[in-house]
Amino acid sequence: MNPCLTLNELAEFLDGAFPSETRASLGAVVDVQAEHVRMTLDPNPSMVRPGGIVSGPTLMALTDVAAYAVVVAHHGRKEMAVTNGLSISFLRACKMETIIADARLLRLGRRLATVDVRLWQQDENYLVAQSTVSYSLP
Repeated sequence: MNPCLTLNELAEFLDGAFPSETRASLGAVVDVQAEHVRMTLDPNPSMVRPGGIVSGPTLMALTDVAAYAVVVAHHGRKEMAVTNGLSISFLRACKMETIIADARLLRLGRRLATVDVRLWQQDENYLVAQSTVSYSLP
């Protein structure tokens, strides 16, 4: 399934869908392909937790936004799509450096979308986290 939004259209949509004061902390869209969206996030000091690593809530937010982005890119500009479930496994410490989120559609139905999101840094063979996210569609 090919996306119905381009990278620029998706980025513009996300910029309008989230409050401007938090948008920068939710990652940037860098690629849109068939059934796939890639986002990046450069963590800032507000995202650090004790031990000098990126906090779990930051990783979960990036995961959720990446899943939302791939759904919107393929289902269309539906602001009312809402997270139905999010299961995440944190696999290793996430350093204070660029995080890549790869979101892939597993299924896009009429009422429910299921997305696999993998977070990594430097080497995609060493995942920081893996998540399955489901979205209820309007």
